Amino acid sequence: MREERTKRLLTWLGITFMVGFCLVPFFFMIIVSLSRDPTFLSSQEVKYLMTLRNYGHILRAGSLHFPAYLRNSLIISALVALFTTFVAGLAAYAFSRYRFPGRRLIPLGVLGISMFPQISVVGYLFKLMTGLGWINTYNALIFPYIAWALPLALWIVLSYFMQIPQELDRAALVDGASRFQTLYKIIFPLALPGLFSTALLVFIFSFNEFLFALMLTTDQAARTIPVGIALFQGLHGEIPWGHIMAASTISSIPLVLLTVGFQRYIIQDLTKGALKG
Repeated sequence: MREERTKRLLTWLGITFMVGFCLVPFFFMIIVSLSRDPTFLSSQEVKYLMTLRNYGHILRAGSLHFPAYLRNSLIISALVALFTTFVAGLAAYAFSRYRFPGRRLIPLGVLGISMFPQISVVGYLFKLMTGLGWINTYNALIFPYIAWALPLALWIVLSYFMQIPQELDRAALVDGASRFQTLYKIIFPLALPGLFSTALLVFIFSFNEFLFALMLTTDQAARTIPVGIALFQGLHGEIPWGHIMAASTISSIPLVLLTVGFQRYIIQDLTKGALKG
């Protein structure tokens, strides 16, 4: 009995520590974004008065271009997530259903190529985008993001497709369905948890990516949130912590909403869906 209580106590202590460790930085970010003076921790006077002034300033100030950065990030990340997940689904279906030479080596090769650091290709990528005339456009970020996220997306979706019995494909083909009909009427619905997880991870990656966005954009026409927030310091000549934290708080909202909204799809048991069908 004592052993069970001790185990339960340690479990709750571990959970509390992990939750606190993850949430304390977010609470601190929100507190700083609402404070009149972000240096209240180091000043002798207590300046905890809360205000929405920082939020109003970043949303209205024309020099910060925050709404444009947020719009660019949402559009680019959504397009990259949708296209990458769809292409990964097609590739995963081919690798999991067809038998051809290199069927096992190609995914490993794709994964190996993706392990090269971004800094090793950004120079060549800049020359390519300059030659195409795509610098400071959505295309300059969408295509590199798709190429960079596709290996991870492929492996996630492939792991789900491998768990779906191939008897379902054979039954659909016997009933007169084509391969494409089998894919989008049977395989895709059963693999929804994997597809949603993949889309969410790719969206987060694209939304938070910094290096490509820094090198391939020049102003608010295509610049994304991470680079825009990093340049707040240069615009003001000092570090405007209140503005930075307010912008970071607003930028976190889409990711939180997506995670909460897709949670039930992500944790859904894939095999239950297959058995119900």
